[in-house]
Amino acid sequence: MSDEANACIDELRARYGDVGGEVLKQSGSEAGTLVVLRDGSGAEYECVVWSGPEVAELRRVDADGSGSSSGDGTSASAASGTQRIEFDAGTSGTAMTATLNQNTSVRYVLGANDGQFLNVDVGSHGGALDYKIENPDGSMLLDLISSDTPYKGQLWQSGDHVIEILNAGAQPVTFDVGIGIN
Repeated sequence: MSDEANACIDELRARYGDVGGEVLKQSGSEAGTLVVLRDGSGAEYECVVWSGPEVAELRRVDADGSGSSSGDGTSASAASGTQRIEFDAGTSGTAMTATLNQNTSVRYVLGANDGQFLNVDVGSHGGALDYKIENPDGSMLLDLISSDTPYKGQLWQSGDHVIEILNAGAQPVTFDVGIGIN
């Protein structure tokens, strides 16, 4: 079992006791990892882990897949438009799973401060995606790059940063995205 999965299991035990269970899936890169767990009672959780491993967030996912993630990746909701990202109290990151239709994009808006570090990790399933990051003044923090490349860097402006994920392909693509601030 990976260090990331073990960190998530330890966090689950610290919050809810020895509930038993299993790791359903794990995806990510050096910058961040999404671990999906199921406890002994059948409840599913998403856990975002930054390198270290440090748990950035652990949250329960509804059994019917509602919420920001499907839990199993098979019934991800279609992403579109602009969505504001707000972290749960006491956390410094979030993870979501969604599907991006062909020739569309989704914009995630995140308030952050000058000097903080931003982590973005996009993992696509079944197709290629690209993403870019805009500063609050509209200038580019990160020009368009492949979702295969995670981003970790220090911010130099305070305000709303925009992470735009684009699907220029001819078919819908399901993706996982982890976003964190340190």
